[in-house]
Amino acid sequence: MPPTALSGIRVLDLSRILAGPSAAQLLGDLGADVVKVEKPGEGDDTRKWGPPFVEDANGQPTSESAYYLCANRNKRSIEIDIASVEGQNLIMRLLENTDILVENYKVGGLSSYGLAYDQIKERFPRLVYCSITGFGQTGPYATRAGYDFLIQGMGGIMSLTGEPAGQPMKVGVGIADVMTGMYATVGILAALRHRDQTGKGQQIDVSLLDTQVSWLINAGTSYLNSNENPVRLGNGHPNIVPYQVFPTADDPIIIAAGNDSQFRKLCHIADIAAVAEDPQYATNVSRVMNRQAVVDIVTAALKKKSRAYWLTTCEKVGVPCGPVNNLEQVFNDPHLQHRGAEVRMPHPLAGSGEVSLIANPLKLSETPVRYRHAPPIRNQHEQEILRDWLGQH
Repeated sequence: MPPTALSGIRVLDLSRILAGPSAAQLLGDLGADVVKVEKPGEGDDTRKWGPPFVEDANGQPTSESAYYLCANRNKRSIEIDIASVEGQNLIMRLLENTDILVENYKVGGLSSYGLAYDQIKERFPRLVYCSITGFGQTGPYATRAGYDFLIQGMGGIMSLTGEPAGQPMKVGVGIADVMTGMYATVGILAALRHRDQTGKGQQIDVSLLDTQVSWLINAGTSYLNSNENPVRLGNGHPNIVPYQVFPTADDPIIIAAGNDSQFRKLCHIADIAAVAEDPQYATNVSRVMNRQAVVDIVTAALKKKSRAYWLTTCEKVGVPCGPVNNLEQVFNDPHLQHRGAEVRMPHPLAGSGEVSLIANPLKLSETPVRYRHAPPIRNQHEQEILRDWLGQH
C-alpha cells in the first residue's frame, strides 16, 4: 500500500463544530493520526445537530447526526475534561507526542486551563498550534464569538448574493467555516514545513472574518479599485454577459459564455446570429453595458427548446453550459460516480453497517487519500490512544 503524505504526523484536535474539525479531517485524510478530544458526556456540539441522524438496525435515530459525520472522519475520539487538573495533565502528556494542535476556543479560553499557546510554547517548541476564532486573536472584535451566518453578513458575501430586488442571502452551506478550515490547513502545512526546516513551531491565527473577506476575490478587488459597491445580480456575473441561469422550454440551464467567440457560437445555434454582429452586443464590454437587453434576447431564444436540446447542442459547438442539479442528481451523476464523490465507511451504530460520506477531492498519485476511520462515537478510542500515544496498557 502506498504511503500517505502525513504519515507519522500526530494531531490533537481540540476543536468542534465545523471550521476546526474540517481542517483536522483534511489532515487525517492526508494520513495524519488525529485524536479528537471531546467533553465528557457531551462531545462535539454537532453530534446533536439533526435530523437526520445515523439510523440503527431498527430504523431508529442514534446519537450521531449527519452534520457531525461531515467533518470528523479519519479521527479517533477520547473524552477528556480539560477543566480538571487530571484532564490538563493528560493533555500535557499527549502534547509530548503531538506535532499539531487545532483549537477553536474563544480568545483566551484555554488560558484558564494552562493550555494557551504562550503558556506551553516553551515546553513544546516544535508544536504547530493553530487557533481558529471568529475574529482573530487581536482587534476590537477579538473577544466575540463567531458564527458562520454572522460572518457571511459581516464579511460582505451576503451583500453580493441574492436577487437584485430581494434580501441579501447567505450561501446554503457553512462556507465561511469550510474556507477557514481550508486556510487553516494550508497554514498548518506551511508551519509544519518551517518546523521541519528550523525545528521551531509557531502559532497560526486564522479567523472566519479574515478568511471571508479574503475570498471576496474579484468582487472585493473591484471595490478596492473603484470604490463602488457591487450590486446583487442574482445568478448573473458582474463582469461577463451572458453568464447565468436561463429558462428553457422545461428546466433551467446555465450558460457561461466567457468570451466573444463563445457568444457568437451561442447566437448561431440559437438562430440569433445577427445579434453577435451588433456593436451593442459584439464584445463582452458592450454586453455588460447592455446586460438586460442581452439577457432578454438570449432568454427568448432558449425558451423555444428543451434543456436537453441545449445541453447537447451547446456541448457540440463548445459553448459552456450545464444543468442546475439537486443533490440526488449530483450524487447520481456518472462523472461524479466515476470520480468517487461518495465513500462508504463501516460504522458501529449504523443499521446498515456503513455510513455514506462525501469523498476528499484530492487525487494524489503517490500519496493518495485513505479512509481509515469513520467519524468516531464519543470516547470510542480511549484505550487505543493511551496505548499508541502514551504506551499505556
